[in-house]
Order: sequence, then C-alpha cells, then structure tokens
Amino acid sequence: MMRGNRERDARRGSRRQGGGEPAPRSFRLRLWTVFGVLALAACGLLWRAVDLQLMDHGFLAGQGDARFSRVATIAAHRGTVTDRYGEPLAVSTPVDSVWVNPKELAPATEQLPRLAKALQLDRNDLARRVTSNLDREFLYLRRHMQPADAAKIMALGVPGVYLVREYRRYYPSGEVVGHLLGFTNVDDAGQEGIELAFDHWLAGEDGAKRVIQDRYGRVVQDVESIRPVRPGRDLVLSIDLRIQYLAYRELKAAIREQRAKSGSVIVLDVDTGEVLAMVNQPAYNPNDRDQINARTYRNRAATDILEPGSSIKPFVVAAALASGKYNERSIVDTSPGFIRVGVKPIEDKHNLGRINLATILAKSSNVGMTRVALSLDPEQLWTTLTKLGFGQVTTSGYPGESAGLLPHWSHWRPIGIATLSYGYGLSVTPLQLAHAYATIGGGGLSRPVSFLRVDAAPVGDRVLDERVSRSLVHMLESVVTPEGTGLRAAIPGYRVAGKTGTAWKSNAGGYSTDRYMAVFGGVAPATNPRLAAVVIIDEPGAGRYYGGDVAAPVFSRVVGGALRLLAVAPDAAIDTPGGEPENVPAPARQQVALR
Repeated sequence: MMRGNRERDARRGSRRQGGGEPAPRSFRLRLWTVFGVLALAACGLLWRAVDLQLMDHGFLAGQGDARFSRVATIAAHRGTVTDRYGEPLAVSTPVDSVWVNPKELAPATEQLPRLAKALQLDRNDLARRVTSNLDREFLYLRRHMQPADAAKIMALGVPGVYLVREYRRYYPSGEVVGHLLGFTNVDDAGQEGIELAFDHWLAGEDGAKRVIQDRYGRVVQDVESIRPVRPGRDLVLSIDLRIQYLAYRELKAAIREQRAKSGSVIVLDVDTGEVLAMVNQPAYNPNDRDQINARTYRNRAATDILEPGSSIKPFVVAAALASGKYNERSIVDTSPGFIRVGVKPIEDKHNLGRINLATILAKSSNVGMTRVALSLDPEQLWTTLTKLGFGQVTTSGYPGESAGLLPHWSHWRPIGIATLSYGYGLSVTPLQLAHAYATIGGGGLSRPVSFLRVDAAPVGDRVLDERVSRSLVHMLESVVTPEGTGLRAAIPGYRVAGKTGTAWKSNAGGYSTDRYMAVFGGVAPATNPRLAAVVIIDEPGAGRYYGGDVAAPVFSRVVGGALRLLAVAPDAAIDTPGGEPENVPAPARQQVALR
C-alpha cells in the first residue's frame, strides 16, 4: 500500500516538472495589449486608406494634377499662300520656343550661366529677368528656335525650363514678293499686305489637350482632347511667280541703271482684273526682321500717290470721245504752239499746228489737250474720270491702299481743268492707273481688281462705250511709233498701245524743276489686249528722265516677256531681211513738253 502511494506521488511530481506552472497573469495582459495595438493600427491604416481613396480623392487628385497634369496648347498651322500655279509664296515651319517658370528656376541659380551660354544670352541679363519675374509662372527666354537647337537646351536638365511648339512664317521667294505679301509678327499674325488682308482666312485656331508631364516638362501621356485644332486655310493668289520674277528683275536693273530713288511695276490681266505681278524698289526681305521698318515695307504701288503727268491724257481723250464732240478724225488747232489760260501760258516745244487726237497723244501736246479739256463739260469730264476709278480705292481690298485725289468738278477753274488735262492737280496710285488702262484695254468694261486667282472672268461694269475704247487703243498705238514719244515701249512681234508721262514733282511752294516722275502705261497686244501694265520710275538721276526714255523700256521687257510666258499669239511682225525678228532701236529724244 505504502509502495503504491509512493509511485503515485512520483508520477505526479514528474508531471509537474514536465508541464510547468500556469502562465502568470501579467504575461497574458501584455499579450493582449500587443494584439490590441496591432488591431488598432490595422484599423487606422484601413480607415486612412478609405479616407484617401474616398473622402480626399478629389483634393489629392487635384494636387497631383497640379504637379504633373498640364493643359497643353496645340499650335494651329497657318495656311500656305501660293501663286496661281501652286508655287509656295508663304509657308509656316515648326519651331520651338524656350520658356521658364521663374519660381522653379530661381533656386537653381548656379545653372543660369550654362543656360545663358546655350541660349546665347547675357548671364547677368538672364539672372535679372528671372529674379524680377518671380511672381510669374511663364516667361519666354528665346522665341522660334530650330527644334534641334531647342532639344539641346532641354538636354541641359535645368529645372523650370520648358519648350512650346510654335510656327514661323517663311517666304521662299524673299524680297521678290516682299511688298505684296507683307509679313507676320512673332506670334504668326498678319501685319501687312496679303498676310494682313487675309489674316482671318490664313490664321487657324489653336487647339488644347490635357497631358501628363514629368518633372522635366516632357509629355508622358496624352490624357484628353479639350479643343481640336483648326488649321488655317490655304490661299491661292492671282500672282504669276514667273512674271513677278521678271518684273522684279527688270525694275531692279532699271533703278540701278537710272540711279533712281524708287520705282513700281504692276501687271494686270485685262480679261479678269487679276494682278499678275506687283513689285517695288527698293525691296526688302520679309524673312529678315531687321529689314522690316515702315520706310521699306510699304507697298508703294498701292499706297503712294503721284501726279501722273501725260499718262492721264488718254482718259481725258476718252471723255472727249464719250461726249460725242470728238472722234478719231477730229482736228484740233494748236497754233501758234502755246495757249494762255488766265495768266498762265501753256506751250509745246514746237508749233504742231492742226493735228488730230492721235497726234496729240503721240506728240503729247499740252496745248492740244488743254483745248480739248476746256471744250468739255466739267461734270462730264469728272464723271468719266470717276468711272475709270480715279479718286477712289479699287476693289482689291489691299490694306493701306490710297484713294488718290480727284477734286470735285464744282471746284474746278479753267486753269485747273487745263493742268488736269496733262496730269497735274490730281493724284493717282500706280494701281489705279494700271486699272484704268486695263479698263480701256477691256473694251470699256471695268472689272474688279483681284489679288486672288479668278477661275472665271467676272462681269464688269460698263464705264465706256466699246467703240470709244477701241478707238482710243488704236490712237494710243501711234505713241509707240517713230513719230511718238514711246517708241522704246515697242515689243517685237506685238502691237502696243500706251502713253508716256513725265511730271515735275511737287515740293513746298510749287514744283521742282530737277526732280521728275517717269511713267509709262499701256496694253498689249493692241488688237486684242491681254495685259495692262504701268511702270513708275521716281527721280531718275542718270541724266535721262522722260517716261519714254526711262519707263518705256521696262514696260517693253516686262510685258514682252510676260506675253511670251503666257503664250499669247503675236499680232505683228518686225522682221530683218533674213526673216529673224530684230530689236526696235532706241529713238532720239523727242524735244517736246514733259511727256
């Protein structure tokens, strides 16, 4: 019995030694505390996740967007300008402009010398610009860089420096079309000429899109399109670039040869009213912004006015024919070679005696024109000149075009009528004068002047009877003969009708006797006029100054070349004994009144 009790006690002791005593209460408390803390942390993290994803999502997304999301402008491509055959006259090429956020760039001032060197800017000036614009978030540093050069700037890794894509206007023909086309400003908006007149057509509308950018300003992802870009529309002009080059070359050569101050040439299509060429000298290159100033870029052919001299005489004769008082066979007595109107004597170089209207034009008789003009009703003369476009702008819509000056007939006095008959007391633009010659060449139909290509001839306004116009063209052919003042305007193979003009230039208190304006205007071929042109040479200084000596040869070369380019059939022939065409010799100067 006793032995059994001892064995049971031994087994109990063994069990107590192997299983140990129950854990103390403090240990269990610590354990539950740890579990509680972990549970609370998990709940806190869960709550924070819910708060971030649901409660503060809009705020946080906005903050993220503010740092990496941007609304990027999509630059609109300005429309291309071409000549009538599709040759590009003005195109827009992609360029990049460098801009900075001064707030982001200011902390990295040690990077400014590198940036200034890459941009070819003065480092002190760059630092001053950045530090003085810290309240701004956008500041241009360099406009219109070549994309390859702009990429090198971005490769520097300077913080706060970004690129924006823009377009720059480029004119392939340079100064050949400079005055006609005008130019755009640095923001690609039209400022002068055709670029200004048709800016609403050429200019596009910038688009916008939302993008994600990295910290260097590089687009990582396109998010959405906000506004689609609308490119500018292309514009087809009436200009024939071949004739434009021809007129530019001949005018430039004439200005150099005659040592003239300036000059203009305009060529119009008689049948459509289209401007095929319009050039001026001195010229400027619209690609070089250093040449752009008001003195050089104005289009003299449309904006400058001049007293036309004897080149106005055909239109006074047109009024005489339209009045019914005169016809091609009418005789005017110019004896004894001068006439006194009031206290002013008007004279010819020679007493031409009794001559017809064609001879008055051929010899450019001031006495004959004075007698014709004084015999007409002033209102009827004024009405004819007005219908021909004098004293008003043309329908071209060209910016800055002048209306010239034609005083109302009610203010005319006899001496004013006399001087007007040979080109003083009124002012015209070269474009007006060319349009008037085109109207005569078109059989008395005045068609709108157009700088845009015309697919079908517009219906013109009847301003002169067709018979009057045809008679006048026939009489003007006598000017381009050995007996006339404009022989040097002759074109081998073509009959030419035109008129010379030489006018003293006005100055303070009267007229200068050593400064002249030389003019020639006309149409060709005379049997069925296709082209009308006017040549102006301002203040020739090489010794010759008559329109027949200075302006007429330019007309011959420009219009003659244009007729051949347009494949207009010859209507006359000047052959040598061997059958080959020969050049028309230059005549001796006609010693007559200013012609």
